[in-house]
Amino acid sequence: MNQPHKLLIANRGEIAVRIIQACKDLDIHSVAIYADDDVGSIHVKFADEAWALSGVTAKETYLDIDKILNIARQSQATMIHPGYGFLSERADFAQAVIDAGLIWIGPSPESIEKLGDKIQARKIAQSVGAPLVQGTEQPLNSASQAVAFAQQYGLPIAIKAAYGGGGRGLKVAWQLDEVAGLYESAVREAQAAFGRGECFVEQYLDKPRHLEAQIIADQHGHVLVVGTRDCSLQRRNQKLVEEAPAPFINEQIYQQLIQSSVDICRAANYEGAGTVEYLLSQDGKLSFLEVNTRLQVEHPVTEQTTGIDLVVEQIQIALGQPLSIQETPEPQGHAIEFRINAEDPARGFIPAFGQITQFNPPAGIGIRLDTGVMQSSLVSSHFDSLMAKLIVTGATREIAIQRAKRALAQFELEGVASVLPFHQTILSEPDFVDEFKVHTRWIEQDYQNESEAYPRSQKPNHSKLQRYPIEIDGKLHQIGLPIGLFSLIGSPKENTSTDQGMHISQHENDVLAPINGVITEWKIQENDHVEQGNVIAIMEAMKMEVQVVAHRTGQIKSLAALNQTLNADTKIAEIV
Repeated sequence: MNQPHKLLIANRGEIAVRIIQACKDLDIHSVAIYADDDVGSIHVKFADEAWALSGVTAKETYLDIDKILNIARQSQATMIHPGYGFLSERADFAQAVIDAGLIWIGPSPESIEKLGDKIQARKIAQSVGAPLVQGTEQPLNSASQAVAFAQQYGLPIAIKAAYGGGGRGLKVAWQLDEVAGLYESAVREAQAAFGRGECFVEQYLDKPRHLEAQIIADQHGHVLVVGTRDCSLQRRNQKLVEEAPAPFINEQIYQQLIQSSVDICRAANYEGAGTVEYLLSQDGKLSFLEVNTRLQVEHPVTEQTTGIDLVVEQIQIALGQPLSIQETPEPQGHAIEFRINAEDPARGFIPAFGQITQFNPPAGIGIRLDTGVMQSSLVSSHFDSLMAKLIVTGATREIAIQRAKRALAQFELEGVASVLPFHQTILSEPDFVDEFKVHTRWIEQDYQNESEAYPRSQKPNHSKLQRYPIEIDGKLHQIGLPIGLFSLIGSPKENTSTDQGMHISQHENDVLAPINGVITEWKIQENDHVEQGNVIAIMEAMKMEVQVVAHRTGQIKSLAALNQTLNADTKIAEIV
């Protein structure tokens, strides 16, 4: 008799919960892993068993291949699903899983290597006749090469991490004098987020739409586009609202999407679920962007309009089963997904973190909620800001929009800033609802943001873990307990709280932190003279870099320490 399968989820949050649900539908035992901040998370509670990664940052936890494989061995897992982000597009992780004798739920390491390297992906797209803009053939070695490309082909240009995704390590240069600085920033972001800093450049289409095709492919040579999506509504090159099928495209563009996506994936011997992404210019020119060799955040809108469970499909493909369908299905109705991120729209969508004090999502006909949080959950500063996804489905786009208005009005979320106010206003914007003039930089260029800034909570976070040695049957173990329990068990000698900057300053000389995060670099030194508008520091939150700009001219003093966690609006320096 065959041994029953046991699936380890190498991820966290809502996608880990989503995979656990698929496991339960297939009667497969699920194994969760968790960082210290995630000890009380939903995915930990819902899984059949959960194992500690014993760390705080992504590097110490969900990016640690050895730790994950060790837990797989200890838990006797037979399969690993990487979700999205983290290690999901790392060929070395896929290979390590296979070498450990486990089933990898995803494309082969060879396909990930070919398509995950955006330069190689461009070459494959070129070889099958897919539409393309001008771009470099190899990763750049210096900022001066990026400047040279801009001078040859014109601005704007996109500087992109060769091994990146999700908007990280992607910078758009509109002026020649900013190319070098943005190139260096893209390299740093790519290194922090993906462990590799190589970047390339290509022409950037101004005000394009973002279209994509959902691919599934089995081990028997069947490659199929399941459906199309539009993901044009973005901030910082990261998607906020997605819908399926892609609205307002003609038959020629639709057929181009379908055919070139299949051709690219066939050429790469693709297996599993994946997404081929494109940009559509204002004048109707389609251009290949990249292939995401994993499940997408926005996969639910395709599931809602096709009736196909893409996660179940992934697992069955990995087990050698053929696709459950043989041709592209006709979409049934229309679905729109709203990412519920912990970000403040009134402050430029800067990330927020803290504890959720109220979480009452909507329900009713046409409403689906994929969530990784609940009331009292901690939104950690160490990970992505996505908390949940609200997916609204209707027989038509108009009905879906009307239902979305109802659902978003009912959604109650307090304790941390969220993008709910933005989603509510977007449904009254003619550019989105009627004329569909949205494009990938619509928020930055055309959106009139009149929402109020979310008040900052200054309560310290007591959800972190403190580890203690404990002896059981003569063997030394470690036990992790929430810091909030110190009053019951006695506080440790040292102060373990990482919360800094609890006092908000209001003096006109004070430079305030624009985000919750850490200062990774000061661009100036103590007592330097700075001009208003100068970039004086770089802050980082959730692997995204944000520039700190001098609000006045003068001498800068009292620089805050590097790499300490700071709340937004905390004094980090003063200019006198």
